[in-house]
Amino acid sequence: MTGPAALGAGARIAALLGLLAAGVLTGLAGWLVVDLWFPGGLVLALLALFGLFLGARIALGTGIGVGAAAGGWFLSYVLLGVPRPEGDFLLGSSGISMYVYLLGGAVLAVMCATMNLSADRPLSAARNAR
Repeated sequence: MTGPAALGAGARIAALLGLLAAGVLTGLAGWLVVDLWFPGGLVLALLALFGLFLGARIALGTGIGVGAAAGGWFLSYVLLGVPRPEGDFLLGSSGISMYVYLLGGAVLAVMCATMNLSADRPLSAARNAR
């Protein structure tokens, strides 16, 4: 038996921690690119999030992988939004693109976590596979 169901508990935990770290890194890159090239940076950042979330869904076969990646992505937002000792913010919400990125990322995470992949359902031998 191979695939996501064959992973042991230790391998699943390692995969979830890896997805959490990948979410943090994708979030850091995305938050810095969003305002750099508007609207291209926003589209690029949302595509990167979609790839991460879809890859997490396919890799683990459940929505928990998407939750780990989305948790890392949101953790990067929280870390970048904390004021620095100098009194300014590393991540400033200077335009609507930050809010579109936050809302769009949340929508993509929910979409990927709730999607029904054909690999999730067992195949029936009684049905004709055409």
